[in-house]
Amino acid sequence: MPKILIIEDEVAIRRVLNKIISEENETYLVEEAEDGLIGIEMILKSDFDLVLCDIKMPKMDGVEVLEKIKKLKPEIPVIMISGHGDLDTAVNTMRLGAFDYISKPPDLNRLLNTVRNALDKKELVVENTLLKKKVSKKYEMIGDSDAIVRIKNMIEKVAPTDARVLITGPNGTGKELVAHWLHEKSERTKAPMVEVNCAAIPSELIESELFGHVKGSFTGANKDRAGKFEVANGGTIFLDEIGDMSLPAQAKVLRALQESKISRVGSDKDIKVNVRVVAATNKDLTKEIAEGRFREDLYHRLAVILIDVPSLNNRREDIPQLIHFFAEQIADEQGSVVKKFSKEAIKLLQAYDWTGNIRELRNVVERLIILGDKEVSENDVKSFASK
Repeated sequence: MPKILIIEDEVAIRRVLNKIISEENETYLVEEAEDGLIGIEMILKSDFDLVLCDIKMPKMDGVEVLEKIKKLKPEIPVIMISGHGDLDTAVNTMRLGAFDYISKPPDLNRLLNTVRNALDKKELVVENTLLKKKVSKKYEMIGDSDAIVRIKNMIEKVAPTDARVLITGPNGTGKELVAHWLHEKSERTKAPMVEVNCAAIPSELIESELFGHVKGSFTGANKDRAGKFEVANGGTIFLDEIGDMSLPAQAKVLRALQESKISRVGSDKDIKVNVRVVAATNKDLTKEIAEGRFREDLYHRLAVILIDVPSLNNRREDIPQLIHFFAEQIADEQGSVVKKFSKEAIKLLQAYDWTGNIRELRNVVERLIILGDKEVSENDVKSFASK
């Protein structure tokens, strides 16, 4: 049931607005505040889906109320209403975050349409917030080992900056999670994070994938196409397995980092891009440099901040938490009850040699949940974990 607050110092106008909105939709729950201070108190104590606020009021004017609401609960849409309407006031309130500005006396249809649109927007904001929380949970970093705590602390320091980050570590350790948290905790979180698996793209197509191409630039280029750098403009590009990138592509990436511009394959036109580059590799890039397979100048451009993600064998104390997390995640995916693991089963799993790291652990946990008893036992681990 949508909850609407009307902040208006004139009783007659308050009642008219209340009557109009309530009669429009019986599911609307409308409350009133006689001035801005009372309105703010009500907003602090209760959740509202929409606020209609007069501008000229004693104690606290509507512009001050709007600024306060946007600080306290920015997700609430605010419709400003004034009998002293002028263009400058309207523009100012919209700049401060008002959903709309309506002059008195309000046009009935416009008022009701604006109320409906504002409530629709609030619903979308809530849905997007929930979706973002789901995405964040998907990439949650689990563990309290010293190594993971160091990584989390590093992310907190580095994420708000635009510093380039190179993430190293064996396959399956969670380098992608680190990249996602760097993006989600950055100032670029509202812009896209675009992932590129450099090892999965044929070397002859990597330049087109990264920088785009123009129609006719090569066989199969039937139309112009934007590359990943363009798509990620304003956000983050994650170059996974960058150690597998060809030398010609490395040269173009270096230029993009040096000059903040790229050109599509088959075009001489420069395109300005503003992206943060996060890269990851399971290779020893210093060895790759020595053997002529990776550019040293690109390495130094990428490795402003180095984050090394340890193997699971080097953070075994995190395994119980990871098992519980995966058990909850799998139960949620399958719509089933969370299956417990006995202490003996967990100890046995902690002792395993996890060559496939966290990715392997999750697969084993899923296998044990499917094949094991109501509580996964030590015998279940011995029977199914190594298969």
